[in-house]
Parts: sequence; C-alpha cells; structure tokens
Amino acid sequence: MVKKKELTYLEVAEAWPRLKPADRARRLKQLPPDLAHEFFFDLSVSDQVDIVLALSLGERRQWIRTLAPDDVADFIQASPGDQRSGLLALLDEPTRAEVIALLAYAEDEAGGLMNPRYIRVRPGMTVAEALGYFRRQAQQRSGRDTPAFAYILDADGKLAGQVSLTDLVAGDPATRVAELMNTDVITIPEEADQEDVAHLFAEHRLAAAPVVDREGRMKGVVTADDVVAVAEEEATEDIQKLGGSSALDAPYLKTAFHRMVRKRAGWLSALFLGEMLTATAMAFFEAEIARAVVLALFVPLIISSGGNSGSQATTLVIRAMALGEVRLRDWWRVVSRELAAGVVLGVVLGSIGFLRIVIWQKVSPIYGPHYMLVAATVFCSLIGVVTFGTFAGSLLPFILRRLGFDPASASAPFVATLVDVTGLVIYFTAASLILRGTVL
Repeated sequence: MVKKKELTYLEVAEAWPRLKPADRARRLKQLPPDLAHEFFFDLSVSDQVDIVLALSLGERRQWIRTLAPDDVADFIQASPGDQRSGLLALLDEPTRAEVIALLAYAEDEAGGLMNPRYIRVRPGMTVAEALGYFRRQAQQRSGRDTPAFAYILDADGKLAGQVSLTDLVAGDPATRVAELMNTDVITIPEEADQEDVAHLFAEHRLAAAPVVDREGRMKGVVTADDVVAVAEEEATEDIQKLGGSSALDAPYLKTAFHRMVRKRAGWLSALFLGEMLTATAMAFFEAEIARAVVLALFVPLIISSGGNSGSQATTLVIRAMALGEVRLRDWWRVVSRELAAGVVLGVVLGSIGFLRIVIWQKVSPIYGPHYMLVAATVFCSLIGVVTFGTFAGSLLPFILRRLGFDPASASAPFVATLVDVTGLVIYFTAASLILRGTVL
C-alpha cells in the first residue's frame, strides 16, 4: 500500500490562493494531523466554510467539532442559509445549545464574540486544585487557546473575581484561591458593541475579559484573539466607506460581481448627483466667467484644494474616533483646532498660488493687466475654501455620530463633493468683490 504523501505547512500556504475549495480540502488532508488543525484554525472563517462544505458528511463533523463554540457560531453565520441547520446538527447536544445561545446575540455584540466555556473555580479551592482544572482544560483543547484566567463565581453565578494562571503557578499549592483572586476585574456588558470592546482591550491592554449580563452573572469570556479579528473587520469596513463604497460582506474576490457593483453604484450615484450642484453653481456665475475667462483657469485648483483639505480633516477625525481618542463631547475642541489649521493651510496654499500667478505673468503674460488682483482673488479664495473644507470635514463625522450613523460614512469623496460646491461659491464671491470695476 502506497503511503499518502504528507505536505508541509509552507507548501500548502503557498499554493492556497490558487486552489479551488475541493483542492484545498484535499491539500489540507495531506498535512500531518497536528499541522492540518493548526492550518485550519489559522484560516479565515469564509475559507473554513468553503473547505468544510467541500467535505463528506463524516469529515464535516470531524472538522466543525474542532472549533470552540464562539468560532462555530461565526462559522454558522458565514455559511449559506440552507446549510446552517445541517451544520448545527453535526454538533453534540451541549455544544449545539451553546452555539444557539451565541447566535441569539447580534453579530457585533460582545455576547456574539465571547466563548461560553471558561474555567470556574470556587473561592475555597486550593491552588493545587485550581491548577488541576487548568491542566484538564489544556488537555481537552490540545494545548490550543489555553485560558489565562480562572473566574471565581458566587452561588448565583455572579463574578466575584479572577485569578491568573501565572499567580496560581507561583502560589503555594495549599493556599486558597480566595486569597489570590483579584476582585477589581474589568467586565464587558453582553450587549456592548464590538468596537467598544476593542477600545477597552486596547486601553487596558487586556488578554481576556469576562462578559456579564445586567445582573452581573458571568456569561463567557472574550479574548485578545477575538478582538484582533474585530479590529481587522472594523478597519476594513471603515476603509471601504472612506473610499466612497458600502462595506463588502466578504473578501473582494469572493464578492459576487453584481453585489459589488450594487454596493458601489449607490455611492457613485449619490456623489454624481451632488456634483451636479457644481454645474449649477458654475451656471449661476456664468456672467462672471464670460467677462473674465481667466477665472475659469483656477476653478480646478480651488475646488481640488478644498476637497483635499476636507478629506484630510475627515480622515484624521474618523481615525481618532475609531481609536477612542476623541468623543462626541470633544466636537468643539476638534472643530476649533481644525478651523485654525484651515486658516494656516489656506495661507500656505494661497501664497503658493499667488506667487505662481505673479511669476508666471513675468514669463508669459496671460493673466492680463490686472494680474495682481487675480492673484489676490486666488489667495483669498484658497484661504476661505481650505478653511471651510477643514471645518466641514471635521464637523461631519460628529454630526453623523450624533445622529446614530457610522462616522466613516463621511467618506472622502462625499466631503470633497460638498466642498466643491461651496468652494465655487466662495471663489466667485471673492472674485466679484476684488475684481469689481476692473475685470468684472
């Protein structure tokens, strides 16, 4: 009998992106069992689903049962609707009950992230007994995701404290757990948004945190690994929104073409309708443009500068919000700071524009005898447009947050479109005031 050839982790990883689901499943089975499990755990949920659905029923049961309940819940949510009940049926009864309970939570809540399996110990237990619990848990998980803490619960299931594996190992085996436990525990409400959970982990540098209900009863544990996945998901969604597109629900190459077009078409249509206001503004100032064609030369410069400054401001503010650096109550501090920055940046760009017109006029006199007034118009307009751009770009994310929307929806293209229209109004208004009686 010919022995099945075993592949290495690296060989499978290198070929992985080019393989179809059935070939991926075959390659995975060619890995040694321990490496196969490690490789499977390292895959994205969507890849795990593709592989399992390409396997026979018996093999599906084997692989889905290697996952922790919270990972199984993510797996079920990522699976096609018509496959979910069949996949749930592959689980043993206790795990199925845990997964169904997790699926009752919204996907972006702490309850949907947590693992309902954790180490419970009694305060009267000795360190030696608690370490025995840790040892058995590690053996059941085959050394994977060994818990960092044991949690002490009272008779009603409410969290009384926690003790770390490090403290237990360093402690006297005869010491009671109650003497070592930390009662100042940072907990997470089960309905907390996953983005708030990520901020909490980052702020306190947590490795794990217990999830509790409104009565303080412990429901499960969220770990740093769970939060890393959340941070990646939130960052991906924000970047897609900042680019002027609805967030994709799947990896780029796995998103159906018609679905991707539909998610992008809505934003592009809205932005296109917004840009129509730019044409309306140009038509309103048609007389000024007809009398001073030179003004039209600087329209792209003016509106692009305003859009760029607005995009900068909104990107900085949205990122600061995502990291928890600024709150809704900080809106005035941020807006006033950006107003001052807008004025300074406007002076910088205005000075460059002014010098460009003056110098170019010496080389090629195309701006006419009133070129200094034209330069002054561009200078003043850039100050106004850039200042308004930074103001609008910094304020819009706060308005959206206050209305309950995602601040990332204040995308750079959206802000640029808004500033384009106001930029034209500022530019031609400045031109009317400065050039009146000469060019106009």
